[in-house]
Amino acid sequence: MLRAGGLKPSITELLHLLSAMQNSLAEFNVENFYYLSRSIMIKDESLYDRFDQIFSAHFSGIEKIINELFSDVPEEWLRKQAELMLTEEERAKIEAMGGFEKLIETLKKRFEEQKDRHQGGNKWIGTAGTSPFGAYGYNPEGIRIGQAGSRHRSAIKVWDKREFRNLDNSVSLGTRGIKIALRQLRKFAREGIADELDVQETIDQTAKNAGLLDLKMVAEKHNSIKVLLCLDVGGSMDDHVRVCEELFSAASSEFKNLEYFYFHNFLYENLWKDNRRRHNEVIPVTEIINKYGSEYKLIFVGDATMSPYEIAYPGGSIEHWNEEPGSVWINRMLKYFKKSVWINPEPEKNWNFTPSVKLTYDLMEGRMFPLTLDGLSGAIKELH
Repeated sequence: MLRAGGLKPSITELLHLLSAMQNSLAEFNVENFYYLSRSIMIKDESLYDRFDQIFSAHFSGIEKIINELFSDVPEEWLRKQAELMLTEEERAKIEAMGGFEKLIETLKKRFEEQKDRHQGGNKWIGTAGTSPFGAYGYNPEGIRIGQAGSRHRSAIKVWDKREFRNLDNSVSLGTRGIKIALRQLRKFAREGIADELDVQETIDQTAKNAGLLDLKMVAEKHNSIKVLLCLDVGGSMDDHVRVCEELFSAASSEFKNLEYFYFHNFLYENLWKDNRRRHNEVIPVTEIINKYGSEYKLIFVGDATMSPYEIAYPGGSIEHWNEEPGSVWINRMLKYFKKSVWINPEPEKNWNFTPSVKLTYDLMEGRMFPLTLDGLSGAIKELH
């Protein structure tokens, strides 16, 4: 399957993998086997995403079998039993809890009181109900527990460990226009070793020397613009993966000085480089500010679609407890990096209907642009 997918592992690499398996390096853990096989079979980081897709297709369902063989932990509580389908009128009758603090306080009480699995209803933690806590139901302001993916995109917190995949910069562009638009952000300079022949200067100096050849060398000319790209992944951004990969691919080829990081929903105290390692290998925002010069152009890419609590409140992040609000962290970045924009893949006509987009727009002081050719042109003019 790896070879059919365009990868070219050798027989030697296969033998090395088999030898590692004989020595029980991966044992019965799917994640361990993933990292073991990837480290042996794949030598180019840009091919990791393609390997992920092939690995997932080949071993689909194997983790469930292993869990059943080696674990006694029941999964019935988290199984989807029914989708709750409500009309718009029924949704309007369901009341929100009345604020972030009230929601967290009530969740603690539910954990203490509830003893059994529950389905339907409007109070307990369960499935297919209108309670603020659980999966596959509906509430305008709740905490999602035990559900694969987002449905209504209104959860304030998500009590599940989720995995996001890295963007693939080898994706062929659907339109060459993105690349052309990014070329407007150019500032050429000659830096580094003088290893390129300067034809005109060589001719001039040779003429001055009465025909005696005098070779003149010059450093290669390249785009000196430095870009810091922060990409939102997972959740509602799953709808925009293709166009974001096209943007990432174009940026990777256009900017020699490109640094990229990932975040989920909004900026907090940490970013990361690899989505599979985002829980273990994070990079503090303070470290990024100290490491990269203020001349870097800061570009956020995300749909800014989330609960407003995630931006404005301590502890608002859906995946961890953040001591300071996301708004504080993004303001620190904006204060240091003098040129910054937010590129939003969500159609501009929808922005006014989402409070979190409006809040992000205000924090960016209006420097939010749609992920269209015109929007990219506007963003690049702002970055100049």
